[in-house]
Formats: sequence, C-alpha cells, structure tokens
Amino acid sequence: MAHALNRDAAPAPQTEAPNRPDLDGPEVWEARVDLAACFRFAARLGMHEGICNHFSAVVPGYDDLFLVNPYGYAFRELTASQLLVCDFDGHVLSGAGMPEATAFFIHARLHLKVPRARVAFHTHMPYATALSMTEGEPLLFAGQTALKFYGRTVVDADYNGLALDAAEGDRIAAAVGGADIVFMKHHGVIVLGGTIAEAWDDLYYLERACEVQCLALATGRPIHPVKPEIAAAAARQMREGDAESARLHLASMKRILDREEPDYRA
Repeated sequence: MAHALNRDAAPAPQTEAPNRPDLDGPEVWEARVDLAACFRFAARLGMHEGICNHFSAVVPGYDDLFLVNPYGYAFRELTASQLLVCDFDGHVLSGAGMPEATAFFIHARLHLKVPRARVAFHTHMPYATALSMTEGEPLLFAGQTALKFYGRTVVDADYNGLALDAAEGDRIAAAVGGADIVFMKHHGVIVLGGTIAEAWDDLYYLERACEVQCLALATGRPIHPVKPEIAAAAARQMREGDAESARLHLASMKRILDREEPDYRA
C-alpha cells in the first residue's frame, strides 16, 4: 500500500523563509522528541497501520520545512533522530531515507495551503476510519468526549485513490476549510493542530470518541445526540482548557516513555 516518493512529481520550488535557525538547535530537537513520542504512543494504542500512516510538524522557525517519518518504518521503531526534515519540493534536508509518497503529497500540500496547520497527523486508526466508511456524518455528538470536536470536523467525501501527486494533495487541502478534523471517506482521518501536543490530544480523544460511538451503535439501540446548544456550550468549555490539557497530556506520555521506551529520544 505504501509508495516510494518520485521527486519528478513534486511541486515547483518555494521561496525560502528568512532568518532560518540552525536545524540542529534545541527547539528543533524538542519538536523531534515530541513527535517521536507521538509515534510511539500511537503504536501502543493501535492507532497506526503497518508502515503506511504519517505524522508531520512544521519545523520551528521554518515556514517551508516539515518533519515527517521516513518510508519503511513502523511507528514503534521511530526515534527523534530518524525523522526527516523535508522541503515542499520533496528534498530531504536532514535524515536518512525518503518520505513515503502519499506522506509527502498530503503533508507538504497541507502545510503549504493551510498555514495554520503547523501539525498534521494522518492515520487509518480503526474506529475513526470505520465511521469514515458509514453514511452520513461520522460523529453523532452523543457522548461527552465527542463534544470536544463539535463544530470542528469536515468530511472529505470525494475519495480519489492514493495521493500520489500535488493535485491530489491540493484537493485534500482544499477540503479542509476551517476544520481541525478531516474524516476522509473510505480512507481514514487527518488531525490538524497548532502544536504537536494539541494534535496528539485531538487524535487520542477522537479515536476514543469514535470507539465509544461504535460500541453504542453495536447495541442496536437508538442513539440520542446532545442538544445542539448544549453541545456547542460544552465544546467551548473544553476548548478553553485544551492547550494546557494537551501540554500535560504529552508530558505524561513522555514520562511513561522515559521509563519504558527511553530510546525514542535517541
């Protein structure tokens, strides 16, 4: 299912951002460590699929470079130093190997076309993907966890095969609109965030919300959504504390990994 990147299909060069910091600086390294922690925990929780899924983050201080996992590695193998730094033309500026083709064309075009998306996590995690395959809106907003995403989701209904060129990446980016969560019909999900911690927090709770909804649907009993006005109010309450909660969530993950899988920092 995964494909190696063909540089000939990459988009035209972009203008370099001014005043670039050192790629080996502490801020960039911290981003590498945080992203590696997300890969490891996603693997622990079954929120990955072989070597096919990908997370990316715009490199701190660079508007046209992003960190992404290299082609051919499972999430549970990845370390901070293994992550690639790529530009929007498909060139690898740091790291060994290449990004997987769909990883490049989805993430490069998302970061280029949706600048607020500093982080983009794409997975085929099972419960969210299952709901992307069903008719109608994926989330019914019947459980409290789901309300975290009220008013923040969009459905990309136009599945068009694998994202193997810039045109398909641009089509996906255009489908985002103002959303943070993209349910990709017949495919999976993309979670967009301003920070790695916020993207991870959303990815985690999105799959939990989808899991609970799938369990509720499996009972065969009717599901009653929360009233829209209450759902909107609860969503605002949750969003007020999201940034700090996400920061603490990521910090807790890293403490666990420091005890049990400290090589993620290597």
